[in-house]
Amino acid sequence: MWTRSGAGRGVDLTPRIVEERGLQKDWPTIQGMPPLSQLPVAGVLLAAGRSTRMGRPKQLEPLAGQPLVRYAAQALAGGGYDLLLCVVPPGEVGEGVRAALADLPYAVVVNPDPARGLASSFRAAVAALPAGLAGANFALGDMPLLTGAQHAALLGAFRETGAPVVLAGYADPGDEPVRAPPHLLRADLLRAVADTPDADHGPRALIRAHAAQAVTLTFPARLLLDVDTPEGLAQAQALLPPAAPAPRPG
Repeated sequence: MWTRSGAGRGVDLTPRIVEERGLQKDWPTIQGMPPLSQLPVAGVLLAAGRSTRMGRPKQLEPLAGQPLVRYAAQALAGGGYDLLLCVVPPGEVGEGVRAALADLPYAVVVNPDPARGLASSFRAAVAALPAGLAGANFALGDMPLLTGAQHAALLGAFRETGAPVVLAGYADPGDEPVRAPPHLLRADLLRAVADTPDADHGPRALIRAHAAQAVTLTFPARLLLDVDTPEGLAQAQALLPPAAPAPRPG
């Protein structure tokens, strides 16, 4: 169900339910796009993972007083994006994620079959995004150490350069950055994202194809932590300060 997320620069956020491949649109070519500065950029939170290594739904695991997924959601919401979309799994876990983010300005779309891998969540997001965007930033729901500052930096670099891909890299000083989400993709690439085959990763081939034009921002290596296991959750717990409990819906 779509919910309104800020001004949205005229983007249609009429409430509706969308499933993967449920909304077809003709994504633009870069030649046919208006100036990027005039178009909104979406922030997309991918939170439909199966949590196979955790053994239980990691999105809802308590971390320093709130569900794990709220950290990534709050960070992306603080990045200055014009509209926000969260991809959730079907059923009880998806409803739990909705409840955990109920006070945040996210539209929600269901990935009906997360077993098809992370690529299926990218496809579900692209199917649900409205036309008329400059681009979309895709973030993972299990990276609790990122903050709004990193998401804002990615958005700023995209606005400044118009690059087809703006990537995050993670490294300590003097080390080679490790590229990992979030990835900000210009709208003319979203058609290719919609055609990405099933895989347990994002559109790597698409990113490689545009590597020469990509902009990479390097962030501290510690921010790369993603929580896939109980040990990762304990590591995040040790690195995060206590937080106030999430407000209860209603």
